[in-house]
Amino acid sequence: MVLLVINCQEKPKKKTIKVKVPEKKQVKKTESKDQKGIVLNDNNAIPFFYEYAAKNKENKVRIITQYGNIDILLYNNTPYHRANFIYLTKKKYFDGTMFHRVVPKFIIQGGNSDNRKSMLKRREIGRYLLPPDTNKAHSHHRGVISMPSSEIDNPHKLASPYEFFIVQQSPGAYHLDGNYTAFGEVISGMEVVDQINQLEVDGREMPIKNTYIKTEIIR
Repeated sequence: MVLLVINCQEKPKKKTIKVKVPEKKQVKKTESKDQKGIVLNDNNAIPFFYEYAAKNKENKVRIITQYGNIDILLYNNTPYHRANFIYLTKKKYFDGTMFHRVVPKFIIQGGNSDNRKSMLKRREIGRYLLPPDTNKAHSHHRGVISMPSSEIDNPHKLASPYEFFIVQQSPGAYHLDGNYTAFGEVISGMEVVDQINQLEVDGREMPIKNTYIKTEIIR
């Protein structure tokens, strides 16, 4: 299991490769072409999500767990991160992943999995990172969903698109502001976040009991 670590001194970590900030430009590929097999990368991801965001306006997602549901409202003014989360939800990427990391009174982190099914999904979807979008006046209040950045040689703090964390700390984790993109917030189910945050964890901050998730679009 690959884990990311964030605390008051450290940022979320994920082993990755150095990438360049992709330029924002128009792309001809559409969602229908993606269904035929487009593979995203650091060159085409931003153009793809630019177009995808315009055509896919959904902004509410339900995270389903064995402890209950967590409903998320995604911010419209972080369009690439919203589009990415909606896209992965529609592709059913998150189904079968888990909240793989819990830091008591701080965050719960999910979306990553090294099981074969999730690895195959990532291979089909593509390998890419997202640029930060931290100037939209969104702070890391309790209940905010944010995206961890990659770790290695990454001065632009490009974000890992397959993972997310939810702030459980009260009133918030404001030392994360400016470093990670807050792109949504919990509108229902914070009691579920609190319950998951209290799970027993091992030395790697992984819950002893697996907490699997699936996601769906809600209205």
